[in-house]
Amino acid sequence: MKNMVHLLAAGLLLAASAPALAQGSAKSASLELAKKADALKPGEWLLYPEIAPDGPTLVYVDLARQRATVYRNGVRIGVSTISSGKKGNSTPTGVFTILQKNKDHRSSTYDNAPMPYMQRLTWRGVALHAGNLPGYPASHGCVRLPLEFAKRLFTVTEMGGTVVIAGGHEDPVNRPVAGVLAPTLAGVTPAPATPLTAGGKYTWNEAAAPDGPTSIIISTGDQQVVVLRNGVEIGRAHAVVAQQTSEAQVMTLAGGVNPHWIQVGVSDLTGEPAEIISTERVEQMRLPHEFVTKMRAAMKPGTTVLVTQASVSQDTTGREQTVMDTSD
Repeated sequence: MKNMVHLLAAGLLLAASAPALAQGSAKSASLELAKKADALKPGEWLLYPEIAPDGPTLVYVDLARQRATVYRNGVRIGVSTISSGKKGNSTPTGVFTILQKNKDHRSSTYDNAPMPYMQRLTWRGVALHAGNLPGYPASHGCVRLPLEFAKRLFTVTEMGGTVVIAGGHEDPVNRPVAGVLAPTLAGVTPAPATPLTAGGKYTWNEAAAPDGPTSIIISTGDQQVVVLRNGVEIGRAHAVVAQQTSEAQVMTLAGGVNPHWIQVGVSDLTGEPAEIISTERVEQMRLPHEFVTKMRAAMKPGTTVLVTQASVSQDTTGREQTVMDTSD
């Protein structure tokens, strides 16, 4: 009887911290999770990694709704209330990679304040971590999470994982791999539909960062493609990008039998589908053949691509707009 009481108490505690989700297929569970998301009160959260056990993880922080949504392999597996930066200390928007994880971190700026289960997004002090959630933006720029959610999320995300911080919300959509952005698959990746520039100039130096997460920035403003590994530039080439998008967009490569891109709009798309750059127009991007071969070989599940109008000149990457921010 005593053991039964302990089990009942443990079950009630779990129910209080993470509302129960109906049993069923991963698809039905994900739909029910979505229905419950908008009803969460400050400090409440839901996280069910079993809905999608494998694949790259993407955390989408919506500042307008004060919500963080977790996707794995393009499937929503969790959502939590947050508290972002208050007026004068606003949380920056953009696309970030997780640079450091420390479950016992303390702030070097704010009186050694505890920041449990910290996941660093910039070296200038922006991170995901557990903290107080009053129901409105109240932090110094970080994204505060409920303690138990932060603890569990810490085990779900990986170093180099993608975090998108935006002012509006759009669910990810899945797109097939396309042309230039198709990774090398067992040496049988078909050639792009349109010819690439044969003698174009490019730079490539894999020795600058032999391993780590790969990120690709496509600047429609500069008409350049930059490849970063572990936050370090390893390649750059001029491109012809036909589509001029006014909104920054991000996509993450999901693996499996049928690799595909998980695409998310960084800014509020006012009800429009979360398009990045259409398959056809990606294929029209012209890059040196040798550069494309090297870029494809560097792409693995979890590779992130950002399409932006922001400049990617040596002086502005990570400053003019947050683009895989890893600068000091």
